[in-house]
Amino acid sequence: MLILGIETSCDETGVALYDSERGLLADALFSQTDMHADYGGVVPELASRDHVRKLLPLCDEVLDRAGCTRSDITGIAYTAGPGLVGALMVGGSVAHALGLALDIPVLGVHHMEGHLLAPMLEDNPPGFPFVALLVSGGHTQLVKVSGIGEYELLGESVDDAAGEAFDKAAKMLGLDYPGGPRVAALAEQGREGVYRFPRPMTDRPGLEFSFSGLKTYTLNTVTAEQAAGNWTEQTRADIALAFESAVVDTLVIKCRRALEAADCDRLVMAGGVSANRRLRAALETMAGKQGASVFYARPEFCTDNGAMIAYAGCQRLLAGQRDGDRIVAKPRWPMDTLPGLADECLDGLAP
Repeated sequence: MLILGIETSCDETGVALYDSERGLLADALFSQTDMHADYGGVVPELASRDHVRKLLPLCDEVLDRAGCTRSDITGIAYTAGPGLVGALMVGGSVAHALGLALDIPVLGVHHMEGHLLAPMLEDNPPGFPFVALLVSGGHTQLVKVSGIGEYELLGESVDDAAGEAFDKAAKMLGLDYPGGPRVAALAEQGREGVYRFPRPMTDRPGLEFSFSGLKTYTLNTVTAEQAAGNWTEQTRADIALAFESAVVDTLVIKCRRALEAADCDRLVMAGGVSANRRLRAALETMAGKQGASVFYARPEFCTDNGAMIAYAGCQRLLAGQRDGDRIVAKPRWPMDTLPGLADECLDGLAP
């Protein structure tokens, strides 16, 4: 099958073509980051409007790069959730309109399942089962994956996601949105050991996360240094390093526990925060000590993209799963409610 993948869950418009036999043929992405940076975060109405403006031109661009035409497409996958409902509706509407015009099947897939399966696009994909760390601006979860659609939630954040905490810490440090890469860049100039921030919820058993306390600790540290007249560029860098180290250490500790609890020797890291170099290095070190292997997507496929949606949709479309006539948009959608590949789904994956 030749699958057109459409990703519009938030502030990235992603499109890709994936062939079930030849692999990924082409992909394109338009990022709205610069526009939303003026507001300090994503503005849903502006995101939806830009998806409307960019989606069809990106579809044509991807087809042109792959040397294909619309009539060559045999299936369409789009992000049905979770995400911003207006943005999801844009992708779903375009997908269903094209599917109706071309008389081909359409399927709305789960955004986080796309992230989880993104490493399958690499030359050395992981085998099942594995433990997945899904870490992004909206999610921080540990999931045991026995197969596509066979997910067991091991633990998740009870408040802020790790990426969200990065964005808020960036604002405290006077950095622009998105915060993750900017905090990481500033942390490169930081000095080890100047500050030590808490590693939340690592002093007790369990696989849950919490980053709200770390955010408060960061704010208190920033406020104290500003009041003391010590608000220099070096101080900002030292705080950025302390914050990043605390998040990384927390994630690594929880991943080690999850590998032990699930009795797995494969760890998959996915989501925007998985592009963080300090996190990748720390997980590689931990996994080496545990006799485990770490898998992750190439940096451009860590953030939202059409390729992961095309791949995830291809696997389910090959299994005969379809949307039916309805456009599916689920702003909140627990991943462990997804059906397995063997389940008959002719009216969408969402309950």
